[in-house]
Amino acid sequence: MPPLAAPVTGGSPGELARAHALAHELSAQGVRGIVLAFVDTAGVCRVKTVPWQGLQPAVAWGVGMSPVFDTFLANDAIVRTDVLGSPDGDLRLHPDLDRLVVLAAQPGWAWAPVDRITQEGERHPGCARTFLRRVVADAEDRHGITFRAGIEIEWVLGRAAAPADEFVPATSGPAYGAARQIELSDYTADLLAAFEKQEVPVAQLHPEYAPGQFELSTTALDPVAAADQSVLVRQTIRAVSQKHGLRPSFSPAVVERGVGNGGHLHLSLWRQGVNLHAGGESRYGMTAAVESFVAGLLTHLPALTAVTAPSPASYLRLRPSQWAGVFTAWGRETRETGVRVVTGATGHQGQEANLEIKPVDLAANPYLALGCAIAAGLDGLASAAALPEEVHGDPARLVPDEAVARGVRRLPTSLPQAVEEFREDEVLRTALGPVLADAVIAVREGEAAAVAGLDDAGVAAAYRWKY
Repeated sequence: MPPLAAPVTGGSPGELARAHALAHELSAQGVRGIVLAFVDTAGVCRVKTVPWQGLQPAVAWGVGMSPVFDTFLANDAIVRTDVLGSPDGDLRLHPDLDRLVVLAAQPGWAWAPVDRITQEGERHPGCARTFLRRVVADAEDRHGITFRAGIEIEWVLGRAAAPADEFVPATSGPAYGAARQIELSDYTADLLAAFEKQEVPVAQLHPEYAPGQFELSTTALDPVAAADQSVLVRQTIRAVSQKHGLRPSFSPAVVERGVGNGGHLHLSLWRQGVNLHAGGESRYGMTAAVESFVAGLLTHLPALTAVTAPSPASYLRLRPSQWAGVFTAWGRETRETGVRVVTGATGHQGQEANLEIKPVDLAANPYLALGCAIAAGLDGLASAAALPEEVHGDPARLVPDEAVARGVRRLPTSLPQAVEEFREDEVLRTALGPVLADAVIAVREGEAAAVAGLDDAGVAAAYRWKY
């Protein structure tokens, strides 16, 4: 998206002409309104909407929305930083026309992600989408590296008619079972149809481990587009679920025990069209650059959890021996390590090899999660950090002395612990900038205070339907 002019001068003639034509095209397709979407620091998708006639003015001047949402909690309470959280000020939401989509499951509606711009025409320092774009551009400028990324989407389906806000699984079939797929085959077929109409390329859709749980994976895109697509996918899942009398939850822990919903990040580094995870001289075909990138991720993983696992409910999920990846360790296809090295099938490594960052859930703002993960890895790349020894099996089985010798640490077990790690991590805070870094700390501390005194069941219930 080109630099935006200040609101007093309006959008460029080319942008305005494109918006005018696109608005009338949308109207001809029966679109009556456009959802303008962004994700706040707490991981909640917030929106404003305009009629189709408002698209051109939105491109020209933006749509007003308070900056206070940078310090909203998931329960809609507001916390403060030195510069955020007051009732003062305004921002402008500018839709990205390149990512505008007609919503197949919401007749009469289109959707677009937005960049948040100040009234003076500057990019807002709290805009997570701008942050991710900046980190990606910096990687290409400094290292000649581009990225392909994907975010796994896991959710559980409850029955909408369940009493109060209780969770009653909508399926009875076993994990990965044919019975569960058959029970909801009409629902999943409608999901696939909606994604096909929206040109969202689905790689897999299947029943997952937890009761009522499903997982959807899409093909890799550039990181900003991947984050956009993650938000769009969840918008679509919500709409299709509602039509089937189902209630989806993307919360990390819908109940206090068992496997929760993850949002694992997949990331691969590329240079001049070549996948740096394959064909290299290091372990499993990795290049030296990838090994150092993984080493950077492992170094910063404890602090990174304040961004990738940002809810008190996240720590009900981040438990050993549940494939959540709660240790600063890596392994080839090892699902208990914090970073899983995926080599891909023989003959397809050049297309498929990537990294999976596991201690991530869908309470995370996807732009912040991807941006901070990339910043962590780039720190390792810049210093040519050495990748430690690989871990096989479950790191929880390592005796303490062996774990210490191999640099294997348990990740934070609570949100306050993650915040303290984040406070001490100058690399991540510098990458975010003071406004976003302070917002992350204030919102995480606010979330922790909001559930103080609750037991695990109470925490799970508090966030069950927030994400």
